[in-house]
Amino acid sequence: MNKMEAGGRDGIGAMFDSISGTYDLLNHGLSFNIDKRWRRKAVRMLAPCGELLDVAVGTGDLAFEIIRQGKAEHVTGADLSVEMMRIGREKARARNMSERVSFEEASALSLPYADGRFDAVTCAFGVRNFSDREAGLKEMRRVLSPGGQLLVLEFSHPSVPLFRGLYNMYFNHLLPFVGGLVSGNREAYRYLNRSVREFPEGEGFLELLRSTGFVRTEQRRLSFGIVTIYMATK
Repeated sequence: MNKMEAGGRDGIGAMFDSISGTYDLLNHGLSFNIDKRWRRKAVRMLAPCGELLDVAVGTGDLAFEIIRQGKAEHVTGADLSVEMMRIGREKARARNMSERVSFEEASALSLPYADGRFDAVTCAFGVRNFSDREAGLKEMRRVLSPGGQLLVLEFSHPSVPLFRGLYNMYFNHLLPFVGGLVSGNREAYRYLNRSVREFPEGEGFLELLRSTGFVRTEQRRLSFGIVTIYMATK
């Protein structure tokens, strides 16, 4: 679950501010720490580069993994949630990564960066939160240098019927209940469920990437299809 759209400080950013204190605990706990493996596998698919933009950076887990694997010289993290990024900055200091990872308040639909500034753009569990996905993808393509790589990590749905049924029971009922109870914001975790259901996963998202100008699109499903890594090139 991450958080970037045109709603600004009074919308999606404020919602994630409200759950920032328990966000990492719930992210890792509710996924049984498998989310860390998903990020590691996604980052391995990146080619090493200089400047990288991580959209919907949140508390910085993907950005730190990018630096840890040596996939970028510097990561600029953009997000609407100032509280999530405050925690991210604290984590960066604890990891001695403050000079390698920066956090900036910005909307994915209007990125405050020059055309072609970044060698790569990433977004983990954030694209589904864009109020206008096409506009957000066009912005990410705009700030990419020619030939630059895009990586998106998003939730999807298992293809195996039995596992899909168990997953839906957990995702539709247990996760919103526990997430709401621990965070104190039940609506935030109901929103997570809705946003995943409404996301155009698989070939639908690949077609959206192509329609916004990306080429060499591909996908890789992980954990029986619970999440999908999407790659594309400007």
